Parts: sequence; C-alpha cells; structure tokens
Amino acid sequence: MNKKVIIASDSTCDLNQELLERYQIKILPLGVSLGSSQYKDGVDIDPDAIYAHYEQTGELPKTSAVNIAEFSDFFARQTQDGNAVVLFTISSEMSSTYRNACLAAEEYEDVYVVDTRSLSTGGGLLVAEAGDMAAEGRSAAEIAEYCTAMTEKVSASFVVDDLEFLHKGGRCSAVAALGANLLQLKPCIVVKQGKMGVGKKYRGKFGPVLEKYVSEQLADIENIDRKRIFVTHAGCDSQIIDRCVEEVKKTAEFGEVQVTRAGCTISSHCGRNTLGVLFLRK
Repeated sequence: MNKKVIIASDSTCDLNQELLERYQIKILPLGVSLGSSQYKDGVDIDPDAIYAHYEQTGELPKTSAVNIAEFSDFFARQTQDGNAVVLFTISSEMSSTYRNACLAAEEYEDVYVVDTRSLSTGGGLLVAEAGDMAAEGRSAAEIAEYCTAMTEKVSASFVVDDLEFLHKGGRCSAVAALGANLLQLKPCIVVKQGKMGVGKKYRGKFGPVLEKYVSEQLADIENIDRKRIFVTHAGCDSQIIDRCVEEVKKTAEFGEVQVTRAGCTISSHCGRNTLGVLFLRK
C-alpha cells in the first residue's frame, strides 16, 4: 500500500482557495520585502498592498526564495507520520527556491521536488494534476515522474497592459517602455524553457487585446487538454475577466475554467492589469 502523499508548492502556483482545499495543498510562501519591512507572500501581504506601496513611494517590492531551513522544517513535519511529499517550485531559472528545496530534501526519504519550469498557474496546472493523482492513490515517485515529464506540455503566457513594473524592475528598457506606451503596445510575456521572454506585441486597448489574445492562444484547440484551464490575472477589472472567460467558453468546452488572481511574486514583476490563459497541451 502506498504512503499518503502530501502535495505542496511554493506560493507562486497562484491556485485559488477552492483548489487548495480540494487537494489539501500545503503552501510555502516566498518572502516579500517592502522597504525595511519583511512579509510572507499571501500570509501577511497581498498584491493590493504592493500596489499601494508603489503608488505612495515609487518603490517596487523585492521577493526572496523559501530558504533551506524552512523547507527542512516543513519536510520534517510532513513526514513524521510516514507520509510522502511531492513539492512543486517556480522555475529554477527564476529563483533559488528549487535548489533550496532539493538541498533540504536530501535529508528525507520519499520527498520529491519538481521544478515546474514555469510560474504562476503554469506551475499550478501541475500541482492540480498531482492532486488528482494523489486522490487516485498514485505513489509520490509516480506523481513526481509524471509531472516532471508534463512540464514540457505547459502553455504559460500573459499580456501586460503597462510596462512600468517591468521597466522599473529592470526587465524592460526605458526606450522600449516609452515606445510601447506611445503606440499602445501590449506585450505577451511567454514562458519558454523555464524563462520569461517577449512574444507577440498586441496594439490597442487592453480589453479588446485580451479577447484577441485568448482567441489566438486557443486556436489550436485540438492539441489542448480540455480537462482544466486557468484565467489568471493581476488586479484586472471584473468585466475584463468575465469577457476573457466567455471567450474561453465560446472556443471550447473545458472540464474546468478556473479564475485565479496572481499572488505577490507575479504582481511584483508585472504589475496591475496583467492577464493570461494557461493550460496543458496534449
């Protein structure tokens, strides 16, 4: 008989409360620094506090990885009753969280760490898959192996309304930001090989651009796994979110269309008014 499998993730998976409760997912928060104050992502700070701080001070937050000691303490607690653990992290290309988790896991049996090679609900897709597999009684080793292989099937992208946060965070030059804003360009940020890059640049107002983006992302519908899809946003207007959800449902019937809000890590880099559709390819 397989051990009970605990599914865990760092806080960047951006899953909503419904899914966290459904799969009993344990979350380890990344650190967030605002000035001299230290917080835990999603525990004692949320994205709205980050936006408010930026508007008042012009200062962007800094995020920090979950450290080795935090992971070690977590693994010790979860395995003391004989449970196994599968832990998911943000791409190792974007954070030292994965490396820290692996170092801590060396002390424990039946603890597996999966590098999602993605961020936000790109990783969340894999966490939810793991939750389904654990409910089916699969072993931790099976779950980790399957989800590691599935990292190549994740489609993760976002459209950014304003380049201010990307520019201030050093991920976009001042010239590019100025040109994009003057031309009303909305870049699509795409995750490939574990890294963020710029894809198509849309032009126009945010709402219509998003509808076009969703339609184009789902154009190859026959090669998309329709079990689950995420519409993940950073503080977007509810009407814009609803229009994107409608566009998804109009394109194809999905088992689940989950709406989630990006946590502090994604919000710190992309800023308010960022939205993406994230799914698995067949």
